[in-house]
Amino acid sequence: MSGPASPGQCATGLVATDLDRTLIYSRTAMGESQFTDVDPVCVEIYQDAPLSYMTRRAHSLLSRLTELVPVIPVTTRTPAQFGRITLPGSPFRHAVVSSGGRVLCDGADDPAWRARIERRVAATSAPLAEVTAGLAARIDDGWVRSLRTADDLFCYIVVDLDTQPATFLDDWRAWCAAREWTVSQQGRKIYALPREVTKSAALAHVRERLVDDGTLAAGNEVYAAGDGRLDIDLLTYADAAVRPCHGELDQIGWMRPDLTITADPGALGGEQIVEWFLARVGADARMGA
Repeated sequence: MSGPASPGQCATGLVATDLDRTLIYSRTAMGESQFTDVDPVCVEIYQDAPLSYMTRRAHSLLSRLTELVPVIPVTTRTPAQFGRITLPGSPFRHAVVSSGGRVLCDGADDPAWRARIERRVAATSAPLAEVTAGLAARIDDGWVRSLRTADDLFCYIVVDLDTQPATFLDDWRAWCAAREWTVSQQGRKIYALPREVTKSAALAHVRERLVDDGTLAAGNEVYAAGDGRLDIDLLTYADAAVRPCHGELDQIGWMRPDLTITADPGALGGEQIVEWFLARVGADARMGA
């Protein structure tokens, strides 16, 4: 189980990381030339076929990292989607899924957190049904492959990037903003989530639990990684952050003080992110190679 090993001994920091296109990559997201060069390790099987990978070095370094400090996966994936992934350090004691809509504790849903989120969303944001209907009215089969809802909380579409209308994203983002929803495009997927559903709030809840049980000292720093708009609040919440030199945040040139940007894109960038985490918690990445 992920986290520092000794009971009663506080960890030296807390690591929170997005997964897709930050730590793990599909073959397409890597690019064929990088996939061939990095000696990939499969970390996700879907419909009996390999889907997501890390470099072998990143896999080894992450294994070392999870032995030193609590590592919290923080992902837009639903619990079922997250459950398909097998990373070093699994099973994780805590995970943030559904972009902060759920917190998993030893694999089980934290019902108090979910109830809190549902109350906040109901009080501040338009209902999921209204937003899904608004989305359906703005798309067609010429460029959208599917429209889905996730975890009874948010919705997304899978698009054809070559035929996606140039004006859609800005128009959709403005429509959603008026209803207290946030929009993010990550590759072929365009997500819409209630504004109150954030990765940082869920991580803060996990952090409180870790401080309360003595795993983490109250003053320990938080280190975070992510690549998309839905990671901005997470990266802002952290004491220091890292992002890859690709993805949505790179496209908009997002910055903050004490931000590190990887030298390489794709899975090599993911490897550099784990190296950065190890350096932040005072470990030598070479020992995990």
